[in-house]
Amino acid sequence: MPAPAGPPPLGRNPGDAWVVAESGERYWGRFGAAGLLAVDPERGVLLQRRAQWSHHGGTWALPGGARHEGETAIAGALRESAEEAGVPAAAIRPRFVSVADFGVWSYATVIGDVERPFEAEISDPESLALEWVAPERIDGLALHPGFAASWPALRELLAVRPSVVVDVANVVGSVPDGWWRDRAGAAGRLLDRLVRATAGGLVGDELGLAAGTWFPEWSAVVEGQARAAVDVPGLAVVRAEGSGDLAVLDETGRRIAAGRTTAVVTSDRALAAQALELGAIVRPSGWLRSIIDAA
Repeated sequence: MPAPAGPPPLGRNPGDAWVVAESGERYWGRFGAAGLLAVDPERGVLLQRRAQWSHHGGTWALPGGARHEGETAIAGALRESAEEAGVPAAAIRPRFVSVADFGVWSYATVIGDVERPFEAEISDPESLALEWVAPERIDGLALHPGFAASWPALRELLAVRPSVVVDVANVVGSVPDGWWRDRAGAAGRLLDRLVRATAGGLVGDELGLAAGTWFPEWSAVVEGQARAAVDVPGLAVVRAEGSGDLAVLDETGRRIAAGRTTAVVTSDRALAAQALELGAIVRPSGWLRSIIDAA
């Protein structure tokens, strides 16, 4: 990456500096930049009108800015949106991360769902205004050129909300590790490993989705003795009252009815065929095992 156009002022984070390409184009953020596309189902998308003195001042864009050294895209987007718009990190559930790479610099857009409504507040001098805007109105605004270029693709992705339903009995039973002696313990260990292995998201190809990193909603269906497995934060555990297969299908149908793009993890052929009929995609147990083992 080329050297920035001068050292950052004393006391400023070293990421707060310009990167200058050979063409003379300037990009803000020595370590790249990130912005948050916060989506509220009732109010729309949170936009920031940039201060006149800023790059492309007066235009509308996402709250965001320069990333710190070693900072992830999600951490940078949440930090910057908190600093500029008072967005509480705990109110946002990341759904998707898209990175536009310009060779000398990159910009990461984080689509995040608002799970707890909040009031945006101008909390630094970089904003003229903050507003929740319905997606259909955004094209009519004076947009920052970078946001204007990426918005059409981002708008299409707003309707994509992935989920994964796991047939835990099938996945646990795919490896002969003594699970039959302690089914609840084996299920619990699988769920714990699953959450840790997928904390960084899944690439789009894994779920048949657009390129980027996705953070699906996970449901794990347990049955029989495995119903005693403990809850794991970050995962919805569905405890089947009777047939595990029926519980998987019920959960899959519920997710699809809620507008989720749903994948079912099972190697049970009959169950897989029924899931496909519901409109889900299917991934075999080995697919999930490989993700867990690679973590």
